[in-house]
Formats: sequence, structure tokens, C-alpha cells
Amino acid sequence: MLEGALLDVASLLASLAAGLGSALLLLLVSQRLWAMRWAATRDPSCKLPLPGGSMGLPLIGESLHWMVQGPGFHASRRARHGNVFKTHLLGRPVVRVTGAQHVRRILMGEHALVSACWPASTRMLLGSNTLINSVGEAHRTRRKVLTKVFSRAALESYAPGVARVVRAAVREWRARAGAEVRVYPACQALMFRVAVRVLLGLEPSPPDMATFSADFTQFVDNIFSLPVDLPFSGLRKGLRARDSMHKFLESTLSEKLASRHSGGRTHADAIDYMLESAREQGVELSAKELKEAAVELIFAAYSTTASACTSLVLLLLTHPEALAKLRAELRAHGLPEPPCCGCAHRDADAEEGDAREDGCRKCEPTLGPERLSRLRYLDCVVKEVLRMLPPVSGGYRTALRTFELDGFQIPKGWSVLYSIRDTHDTAPVFPDPEHFQPERWGACGDAARADARFSYVPFGGGVRGCVGRELARLMLKLLAVEVAGSSRWELASAEAPRMQNVPIVHPVDGLRVRFYGLDANHNQL
Repeated sequence: MLEGALLDVASLLASLAAGLGSALLLLLVSQRLWAMRWAATRDPSCKLPLPGGSMGLPLIGESLHWMVQGPGFHASRRARHGNVFKTHLLGRPVVRVTGAQHVRRILMGEHALVSACWPASTRMLLGSNTLINSVGEAHRTRRKVLTKVFSRAALESYAPGVARVVRAAVREWRARAGAEVRVYPACQALMFRVAVRVLLGLEPSPPDMATFSADFTQFVDNIFSLPVDLPFSGLRKGLRARDSMHKFLESTLSEKLASRHSGGRTHADAIDYMLESAREQGVELSAKELKEAAVELIFAAYSTTASACTSLVLLLLTHPEALAKLRAELRAHGLPEPPCCGCAHRDADAEEGDAREDGCRKCEPTLGPERLSRLRYLDCVVKEVLRMLPPVSGGYRTALRTFELDGFQIPKGWSVLYSIRDTHDTAPVFPDPEHFQPERWGACGDAARADARFSYVPFGGGVRGCVGRELARLMLKLLAVEVAGSSRWELASAEAPRMQNVPIVHPVDGLRVRFYGLDANHNQL
């Protein structure tokens, strides 16, 4: 009886071993066929080999490894295969590219070698009339129209309003008297207010602002969703939010334009500059184009600038010596400016319909781009924040034709992912890249060399470079002046948070901080 039982167990083990062996053999064969399938896409007219790397498992490629390993995924493959390697992510064959000379080739090859490629859901939700979704001549025309929106004159006109909104937001953080503030969501809310009230020049009522903000959050949450328009799908939620925003913008922009034509408005905003620039280019913007442009402006300012602002607060908090130097520079220039009337007008303004969160318009700060340009150490701080923690870790392109890169062929139709963060971390002009050193950007620092241009690409480059980069720098500098000059802050968590890199760089816990007020001598109130 015992002998029979042992025979049954042995038979079962043999069956399991045979089944496991068959499954393993099937996996190896299928993986081999998967690799051969992508090797067959190699352009036979080009003698160069494909880059080194693995296409991973059938269908899913290396997507699971990428999600689990995070930044370590690219670092490990780069160590094994070099600065140009192949992989398979999110259903696409991808060539990952690091290093100034390679990034330069990609960024300067737009429209000739490569073309920008956004997910289908992003193209559907933002619309065909937006800058990021246009190509060729349409892209060149739209970029020319938007150039005036971010010109020096435009920045000068936006600066007082941006400074006012920033001052009010930081005042609100301090007013919580040591209660926890989650900085990333707070900066997102701040950037949304700046975009709506200052850039677009809209003055919605508090209920309308709350509804618009909720719709925009729903829109952003689903902008990278599966392109499947079914009930309860992410895309359907995004489309509903977009339609609701467009309906609101249609009425508010109509009122705004009517006021503009009747001479009822005196200050310039992004819509004014956009319409004026379009006419100069011989273009008349339709109502749909204006609505899509307005949403794109908010989208562009929202997550990426909020990410950079959060990184600024985090890095100054964890590097007190840099914060002390910045405060010394601000004090030497009489910053931040005290309110001219102690904000005694705020209650009266609120009764007149002036949104209280925007502060007192009679105490509007006079700090603009020209005065900010004199703050050399502040400029170094902002550059170093964007070097260490660029909001976007990289950018996707699609190869328009087969071309050579670092001795390898990049086949037509493959995706090319150029790295921003890795390029910053490996560039020879940035010694000790893991250390926060604003001084590296001084006049004598290697980082300031002209030949370091494509070693530092927080805003991309070429014809797809961020058209609003100077506005982003302006917002970062105004926040730095206000928060460093008027506040002390400390972590509300046990240790500095881990950073999440996809799709936008931000602390996983939102950066939990407690703010306290400082007097003019930087003593805590």
C-alpha cells in the first residue's frame, strides 16, 4: 500500500516536471519568436545593426519591469547596453537615448528625422488645433502665434498679477499656523489660479471657479487613458470634462471679447496677445481654436510648473545653506516687498467682487522680469532645481525614416524616447550630479559653458522646445522670493518623500510641510 502511494507521488511529480518543462520550453520559444518578430523590422537597406537591449516578454515587452523598477530600469539597461538601447514599452518598440550629442540629434531632427507623438487619448482630449498635436506648417504657424503670448512684453504685463496670486497663496499656507500643507496639490491649485485669472484674464465667480477646477482635474486625470470611448471609461470621463470646460469657456470668452471691443478692459492677457499675434500672421482664430488654446495653456502650466515649484520647496528645505544664501541676496535687494498698505483694503476689495484669494490689488507687487534678472543666485537656484528634478523625465518621438545614431540604425516607425533626467545626471559638465549645487551655474562654473547646451534640456529643445519656458521661470522665481523671504518651513513627515517620475515628477506623498511666518529680519513670528 505504501509502495503504491509512493508510485503515485512519483508519477505526479514526473507529470508536473513534464508540464513545467513544456511550459518553460513554450515560453522560451515564444520569447525567441517575439525577438525575431522585432528583429525583422530592421531596415534591410541599412547595414547598421539594431541597438543592444531586450524586447522582453511577448506582448507586454519590458513594461512590467519598467513599472516596478522605476528610474532603475533605464539605469540598469544603460549600464549594460550604453546610451542608446532598445526595449519594448506599452505596446511599442522603443529606442531609449541618453547624452547631449544624441539628444541634440533627436531634438534638432523634428520634422526631418522624427515627429512628436502623443498618446491617442491626449490627442483626442486636447484637440487637433493645439500646438502639441500639430505638425509641419500648422505647427510652425501656431508656434509663431504663441511666441507673442510669452514675449518679454507679455511677461512684464503678467508679472504683477502672478506675484499677487503667489503672495496670497503663500500667505494662506502660513496662516494655517503649523497645520500640514501638501505642497504639490497646493502648487497645482496655485498654477490653476494663475492660468485662469492672470493668463486668460477670466474672473469666474467662486462657484464657477470650483466647477471649472473640478472639470479640469477630471480632464487631467484621464488625459493618458486607454483610447476606448465606452461608458465609465477614462476617455469618456475626460471627454465629458472637456465638453463642460468648453461650454464654460464659450460663454466667458464671449463676454471677455465683448468687453475688449467695447473698451471696458485695460490690461493685456494671453488671449489678447494671441488674437493680436494671429492677425499679424494673417490668421483668424475660430471659437473652437480659442477654447482649445485656453485649455492647452492651463494644461501646460498646471502639472509641469507645479512639479518644478514643489521641487523648489523641497530642495531649499533639504539644503539650508542654499536657502541662507538666497535669503541674503533677497535682503540685499529689499525683497520681498512689504504690502504698501498692510492689506487694509482686502475686505473692501472682496465686497467689490475682487477674489479674496488673489490678495489686494491696491498692494500689487512691482517685481517683474527686469528686476528679477538682477538676482543672480536666485537664477542659479532655479537652474539647479530644474537640473536635478526636471518636471518631465523625457520625451517621445516617432522615427519618420530610418536613421543612424551612435553606430546603430533606428528603424522607421519605432518610438524614440530621449532622456532629460539621465542626460543631466551623466553630463560631464555636471560633476557630483547627485548634489544640489546652485554655484555650478555661476559665471565661472562649467555648467554655464556654451557647449553644455544639450547637456541641460529641462524644457526640451528645437522647434518643439517649451514655448512657455520663460513664464515657468518667472513663476518659479516669484514663488522662491515669496516663500524664502517670508516663510520658514519643515517636513511634516518623518523623512523626505520618495519621488515618482511618471508621468510628472512629484513626491509620492505630495510633500507634507508645515509653514511659519518670518519677519523682515527672517526671524520666526
